[in-house]
Amino acid sequence: MEYGPDDQVERDAPAPPFEQLAGILRARVKRGDWKPNRAMPSENALAGEYGLSRPTVRRAIAALAEEGLVYAVSGRGTYVSEQDPEGSAPSA
Repeated sequence: MEYGPDDQVERDAPAPPFEQLAGILRARVKRGDWKPNRAMPSENALAGEYGLSRPTVRRAIAALAEEGLVYAVSGRGTYVSEQDPEGSAPSA
């Protein structure tokens, strides 16, 4: 299912919360809410914003990291990767 940047996580939806959040965050990255090589909000901030636990947020961010949309810097946070000109895939 496709999620928009302004969607909310629905507890009674068929998709697990981490998948919903990953879709929402993916849409926010593609919309440009966070600039490349700039930090996203912390896990705590995202957990509070979406009413989820930190492990759920961490799992969603891990899914985005596997796709190459974001990367983690130890002790600093999660950063948005550079996107290609079409914005469809990250550059390596």
